[in-house]
Amino acid sequence: MNLPTSISTFDIPDLAATEDFGRRLGRVLFPGAVVALNGPLGAGKTHLTRAIAEGLDVRNPAAVNSPTFVLIQEYPARLPIYHFDAYRLSGSREFLDLGSDEYLHGDGVCIIEWAEKVASALPEDHLRIDLEPISPDARRFHLWATGARSATVIAALLESGNAGE
Repeated sequence: MNLPTSISTFDIPDLAATEDFGRRLGRVLFPGAVVALNGPLGAGKTHLTRAIAEGLDVRNPAAVNSPTFVLIQEYPARLPIYHFDAYRLSGSREFLDLGSDEYLHGDGVCIIEWAEKVASALPEDHLRIDLEPISPDARRFHLWATGARSATVIAALLESGNAGE
């Protein structure tokens, strides 16, 4: 079980703030980073993913969309981005059968939507973000670092100026 080593909450008032947060997050990610996104349908997981990709200097931000039917999308950027959607998967075994382990332990950045469905397949050190809708526009992001490397991401986000609790 991956116990969090660092937990922070970020209040995100609107879509522009989501985009800013995602771009800042993308700028501080490192090779091999795994970002696990959890939240209900419509919480903004794909929108946040697009903003993270922009922070990673993705060549075509408009191409970043939900990979629900293809399960994984790859995007060229400063670090390769591997965008998974586990919504239609039955669990961690099916996720691993896709060859995800190779991506999770590679030199790119893995972003996994509906990560709670495949939690046992995630590496010990990953960043978990729970997206909580507060209103039609506002979100609360709960960030959980499960290791030292992901904890440095939260620390960098807190330093970069977003009010965290």
